[in-house]
Amino acid sequence: MVSVLTPLAFVAQRWTPSPKTVRRAALSAVVMTVVIIVTGGAVRLTGSGLGCDTWPKCTDDSLFTTSEQGIHGAIEFGNRLLTYVVSAAVGWFIVAARCAEPRRRQLSRLGWLQFWIVALNAIIGGITVRLELNPWTVAIHFLAANALLTVTTVSWLRSREGDGPARPRVPGPVRKLGWTLVVVAGLLVAAGTLVTGSGKHAGDSSDVPRMPFDYTSVAQLHALFAWAVCALALAVFFVLRVVDAPDDTRARARDLLLVLVAQGAIGYVQYFTGVPEVLVGLHMLGSSLMWIAVLRLALSLRERPAREPGAGIPAQAPDAALSPTV
Repeated sequence: MVSVLTPLAFVAQRWTPSPKTVRRAALSAVVMTVVIIVTGGAVRLTGSGLGCDTWPKCTDDSLFTTSEQGIHGAIEFGNRLLTYVVSAAVGWFIVAARCAEPRRRQLSRLGWLQFWIVALNAIIGGITVRLELNPWTVAIHFLAANALLTVTTVSWLRSREGDGPARPRVPGPVRKLGWTLVVVAGLLVAAGTLVTGSGKHAGDSSDVPRMPFDYTSVAQLHALFAWAVCALALAVFFVLRVVDAPDDTRARARDLLLVLVAQGAIGYVQYFTGVPEVLVGLHMLGSSLMWIAVLRLALSLRERPAREPGAGIPAQAPDAALSPTV
């Protein structure tokens, strides 16, 4: 009986990517996720959320944007096209992870999880358009994009490690403090959707409903979470020095503080200047970079060595080469 190879198995027999190629593929998915989050924000900030009248087509009669839809149609359709670029980046990582030697099944699972999140968020985006930018579905759409950012970032960091059991690099209470920071940072991102849903940038020039919250109150709630994240990040920064944590872990804490200072400055300036579109867009970029920095710090509190010599990528060696920016 002749066995039939799957397409990925067929490619794996003919191509073996280097560990560097796998890492680059993983990083490309991170970068494209940040790009589509920022461009998604640009769609809302330019009032182009309903530039395409329906979904999955752009109009009832055309898959593509038309001249009658003007610049708003072009912006919305362009953002839709970026989904295919994100999918290509995710697909590259799935193929690279599957074809790598030795085979790393955990990376493959993370790659397929990225694929399903992209597919799910495309559907959520379509529902958002059909519900004419209901602020709750807009919030879910943004949170799903951040779920993708979480998985792509974890995939990138795991591609730089081995597949052995996780080993702590700092004492238990410090690790708990680090994961508390992750939880509070997640709440900060979620609270940001309430600010967006209550604010003036509804995503379209038409009368789009807003969330039934007082904008000033939810902005203050968001600021409270931001200060809590800053306090926790500062605590982790100093505690890591007290316990003499590895240099790369302390560097991750420093990078997070730098991102938080910049993000906080942008947040307060945009609030007191009437939330101009450019600053809101920068704040969305800062939100993504903050979340990446938080995850990098949390995952640097432990290491995963190779299961056996030569079977994977050591956890510590590449850490020093990690750039402080994405």
